Amino acid sequence: MALLQLHPPPLAALGRSVLRCLPFPSATATATARRSLASVAFSLQTNVRLLKPNRRSRRSRYPYYDLDDDEEEEDEEYDEDDESEDDLSGLEYPGVLYTNNPRAPNKRAGRKTQLVKENWEGRRPKTRDKHASPGRSNSLQPRSKINRTLLNLTSMNSEVELKNESISRSLFQKLQEEYDFDDKWLPLIDYLCSFGLRESHFTYIYERHMACLQINRASAEERLEFLLSVGVKSKDLKRMLVRQPQILEYTLSNLKSHVAFLAGIGVPEARMGQIISSAPSFLSYSIEQSLKPTISYLIEEVGIEECDVGKVVQLSPQILVQRIDNAWKSRFLFLSKELGAPKDSIVKMVTKHPQLLHYSIEEGILPRINFLRSIGMRNSDILKILTSLTQVLSLSVEKNLKPKYLYLVNDLKNEAQSLTKYPMYLSLSLEQRIRPRHRFLVSLKKAPKGPFPLSSFVLTDERFCQRLAGTSLEKYHTFRQSLLLTGFEDKTGRKPLASRR
Repeated sequence: MALLQLHPPPLAALGRSVLRCLPFPSATATATARRSLASVAFSLQTNVRLLKPNRRSRRSRYPYYDLDDDEEEEDEEYDEDDESEDDLSGLEYPGVLYTNNPRAPNKRAGRKTQLVKENWEGRRPKTRDKHASPGRSNSLQPRSKINRTLLNLTSMNSEVELKNESISRSLFQKLQEEYDFDDKWLPLIDYLCSFGLRESHFTYIYERHMACLQINRASAEERLEFLLSVGVKSKDLKRMLVRQPQILEYTLSNLKSHVAFLAGIGVPEARMGQIISSAPSFLSYSIEQSLKPTISYLIEEVGIEECDVGKVVQLSPQILVQRIDNAWKSRFLFLSKELGAPKDSIVKMVTKHPQLLHYSIEEGILPRINFLRSIGMRNSDILKILTSLTQVLSLSVEKNLKPKYLYLVNDLKNEAQSLTKYPMYLSLSLEQRIRPRHRFLVSLKKAPKGPFPLSSFVLTDERFCQRLAGTSLEKYHTFRQSLLLTGFEDKTGRKPLASRR
């Protein structure tokens, strides 16, 4: 039996215009097929990490680059303000019990029993979040074992269903005893358990957003399946449900129109889910009264090119739910007065690093500027660095900028002025790239006697080994790993697990 691989509906056809939102194709077929192939195994996970909404956009996957967490405090403070300004235009009948809503779609009768995902060799599947990982096709299993697996599928499916039904009912009975939960809420809670929500999450929703528990399960399922289909990951959807359960109330038409809006400003299909996950409150803002005026302000007042707006939103989704006018004016006036920065330079900073609009002036921007001044930089030098690498404003002075500067002058024998030509040096990891490359050339006796060339840090590992070290990539990686282990021992006083074997 072959299982079809499903893909989310294409979003490119939604249009590129900022001033219109085209209808989005229905996700009914995709949602139905997804549910028919997904496991019904639910789990009550005990550890829930409330991830920062834009953690990925601030920290590079590549370990050779350093970005600091100073932005996180700004974002967390801002998140608290988001709820107070939420526009409820996307809600379906605000304040009305959803279970009594005659327009709410009902579950279709005669739905087939859902299949259970099978582990290799047909072993009994573990009870887990049914949305936690992509399904594995039966075609990946040896053909000789497929028939045996399918024979036991029905019995295994029944066992898992009974087990998880008892888990969800046990949880619901406990919630009923303590908080007087309505019997009508059981189908919805049973469905939300499949995303890993546990008792504490339901009590939070009950105490602060009880209307969300009154939503018809079929409506909630349709909306969440749509978000999954446009790229929202299951783990992020779980976090969104915990932090902002109001997403259950947003109508399907509201969700589609907001996704179409993102497509219209140039956000690619592959980034839709990440933006929604990073700033879920964006779904509650009116497109006509809030989102379009924000985009217009970025283009007309700030001066960002229309073709760059989509990139700016991808780099900082929070910009859609922030008061752009106040943020832009205050930072424009500060940088103009403090550094004599012209408007075009500040626009370049915002385009490359829109998180600049989130940073505190007194606690974020000014301390970094003062540090650069303290090492001998003039205002014109600082302006060159910030225009070329605005991310410097996100780096910790004590843990990042200062150690790199000291290594620059003490070990690399360079002057601070060299940073104006190679500002990228400040964004590179001291432990993963700068020190290993310098020490490696020293060990090979190929390091220059004068100032160490900062251009050598910009090269890839392969080119560094070919052009400067004249050795193999494996040899350099072995040296770097040994240096990292030695540094770990010096800092902690104990050997890492890898070296104890």
